[in-house]
Amino acid sequence: MSNGVTTSTDKNIVDLSRGHRNKAVAKAVRTTRERLQSNQSGSLLFESEILGMHLGATLQGAAVMPIIILMVSGFGAYINPDPTLLLWTLATLTIHALNIILVKRASRADLVAANLIRWRRLLLIGQVSMGACWAFFSLQSCNPCGDTFVFYKGAVLLIVLSVTAMSNMLLRQAVLFGFLPTVGALLFTAISSRHILDIGVTALFTTALVFFIYITSRLHQANLKLLSFQSEKDDLIAELEVAKSLSDEARRRAEEANLAKSRFLASMSHELRTPLNAILGFSEVMATEVLGPLNNPLYKEYSGDIHRSGQHLLDLINEILDLSRIEAGKYELNEEVVSLLDLAEDCIGMVQLRAKAKNISISEQFEANLPSVWADEKAMRQVILNLLSNAVKFTPQGGEVAVKVGWTAGGGQYVSIRDNGPGIPENEIPVVLSAFGQGSIAIKSAEQGTGLGLPIVQAILAKHGGEFKLKSKLREGTEVIAILPARRVLESLPAVTETHAVEPRKRQFA
Repeated sequence: MSNGVTTSTDKNIVDLSRGHRNKAVAKAVRTTRERLQSNQSGSLLFESEILGMHLGATLQGAAVMPIIILMVSGFGAYINPDPTLLLWTLATLTIHALNIILVKRASRADLVAANLIRWRRLLLIGQVSMGACWAFFSLQSCNPCGDTFVFYKGAVLLIVLSVTAMSNMLLRQAVLFGFLPTVGALLFTAISSRHILDIGVTALFTTALVFFIYITSRLHQANLKLLSFQSEKDDLIAELEVAKSLSDEARRRAEEANLAKSRFLASMSHELRTPLNAILGFSEVMATEVLGPLNNPLYKEYSGDIHRSGQHLLDLINEILDLSRIEAGKYELNEEVVSLLDLAEDCIGMVQLRAKAKNISISEQFEANLPSVWADEKAMRQVILNLLSNAVKFTPQGGEVAVKVGWTAGGGQYVSIRDNGPGIPENEIPVVLSAFGQGSIAIKSAEQGTGLGLPIVQAILAKHGGEFKLKSKLREGTEVIAILPARRVLESLPAVTETHAVEPRKRQFA
């Protein structure tokens, strides 16, 4: 026995560390959300992530700029075979290589707030160095080439500007700092030559630079928003995971508490019934004077009170035991051939004395030739008896209870019990159907119970695959219907309609 208890206890141990983990995750989520909702700018919040994305993109496109430089150098050498262009090519490739080395070092470094500004400044200095190279290129001239070289320079600078703007859109102000030297060089050339083409190239390049600065700024802001939304989504997912974890933990604890409660009730019910049997037995012996007459009549009356109170307590314990067995999943059906007509007649006979004591008439309306069903006789008897007892209990003096047994529209069978008692308010029906729930009428009644009768009825019918319905109107009465499905009927018959219904036989009990 002890081993079984230990094993069961081990299975129900609550993981207390999970709660601490949940608190830590929830605290981190709150901190992140507060950070996102603070008044700081998005660039400061996600600068490290933005810079990391820029480094990755730069490394992936590292070969693009050397290809452009070599193409520019080759085409320029064809137009103007000047050795100065070769020197520019070597210098530009060298500075680009140094920039790639700098990017690799930055990608391997830990981009934290302490060194983030330093790395960003170094990267911007690299862009300024590349801009100086392109500024030197813009100062190149070719008198024999004429206007062709000017068009060539303008086209190259526009292509380089667009490529640089797209590859450095994640590095703020990279386009501005990188091509300010080029704008200065073009202005110097335009002022010096005062040639219309030089002025046009300078104006076109400056306009393009302003446009690309605006575009890269918008793209940078869009990436900040995307990162913000991604962070919000991750935080919400984390919150959902925390909520789900807490919900699962709460549900598991509730299930464990419910199981422990059911086991406790089952154990205590068995323990209480043992002394109750002795109380009931001895009180019945004393009340019936089996061992001889009692000298004092009050003793006989007291013995009867003890027996009735003990019987009432035993009934309550049996109800608690039944409900605990049902909730624990240990309520098994002992199915056999059962006639609902016979069960209803037996149960009416069992409550007949109580009904006569209150001058309540019980009427029967039974379908003729109703076939048997496959069900647990004891359980179905308990269902009908509980419903009949409730009807008699809450029906006033001189009232009426109607019992119907017949076919459902779907080919099943039903037992309906209707009374003309005080009824149940509509808002109290869910309370009445819950375990240990009692309506205001039942609370005021002198015959109070545990509130387990209807939950047990529902559970038994659910075990049979059936259904329970309760219809009630205040000051008009209540009707309860216990329904068994068509598959429980042993004789296969089509569903009946109102026009083909068999006239039920009626009996009246006064």
